[in-house]
Amino acid sequence: MSDLKDRLRADLTTAIKARDEVRSSTLRMVLSAITNAEVAGKQARELSDEDVVGVLSTEAKKRREAATAFADAGRTESAAKETAEAAVIADYLPEQLDADAIAGIVAAAIEQTGAAADGMKAMGRVMGVVQPQVKGRADGGAVAAEVRRQLGA
Repeated sequence: MSDLKDRLRADLTTAIKARDEVRSSTLRMVLSAITNAEVAGKQARELSDEDVVGVLSTEAKKRREAATAFADAGRTESAAKETAEAAVIADYLPEQLDADAIAGIVAAAIEQTGAAADGMKAMGRVMGVVQPQVKGRADGGAVAAEVRRQLGA
């Protein structure tokens, strides 16, 4: 079993004992999403730490998007709840990359693939090199936007 999943289960127990409603409900939801990912597909499998980070990233992104939607609709209480859940999930994600770090990784990938001359046609090649380096540490949309910017689209 993955260490991260064990840590999530242990922290859930601690949160329940401490009567921390937000943390315990968020961790229950995350563990449920992990279980769903494990049984999805034709055959059940045990997720690695890397796979668990992917599930956590997806769940965090859902919370950020929901918080934005609630805030735009004027539902501040719901937006605050989603933001609090996103903060709990962020505790288990690797350190997030800032824009400068993403730009550096993208520039190195463009140089490595020789994609500068090909322009936007090379976006797939560049993203293929960049994605494994930033998985779980940066939003895919921000990475894609940086690749587009540097390829001159």
